Amino acid sequence: MDDNKEKRGGHFYRALFWSTFWISALTVGGGFVIISLLKTKYVDEFGWLDDKETLDLAALAQSMPGVMAVNASILLGYRMAGVPGALTALAATILPPLITLSLIAQAYEAFASSPVVRLALQGMQCGATALIVSVAVDLVRKKCKEKQTIPLLILVSTFVANFFFDVNLMILIVIDGLAGLMFLQGAEAK
Repeated sequence: MDDNKEKRGGHFYRALFWSTFWISALTVGGGFVIISLLKTKYVDEFGWLDDKETLDLAALAQSMPGVMAVNASILLGYRMAGVPGALTALAATILPPLITLSLIAQAYEAFASSPVVRLALQGMQCGATALIVSVAVDLVRKKCKEKQTIPLLILVSTFVANFFFDVNLMILIVIDGLAGLMFLQGAEAK
């Protein structure tokens, strides 16, 4: 991974723009799906980031107001190349939905009433769900391998609170952040 942002040239920005553009254009299912694809591209394929910082930036993107996919792209772009990287990733992330929505708006009635479109969207929802589950399983496996008890307890208790007791996600994020500050700060000091 290259921490020297000043050496980023035109090739880097073109690769950042087009890879992010196509991920945004072909992703259905929201922020969690795009995070896994950005990780695959930026970490696994290009080696621009590592797993840990990508997950940290994704957690930060999730806790910020706004669209998670856009937040994550901005943060990842900024991490890789400062403000020019953030602006490049931002443009590449918002252009595909903007183009798609502009085209759909022109023929909204025909598009909305199409049974073919409805079935295609249902199929894409299934695929998006599978990608989200895959990312979650991957994260749990990594935490189990690292044998980090406190993060695993936070993970399990958050799941139980939301799934079984329907606790608001925003409240859980704040509680998880506070738990991380309290418990993990002590663990890092050791």
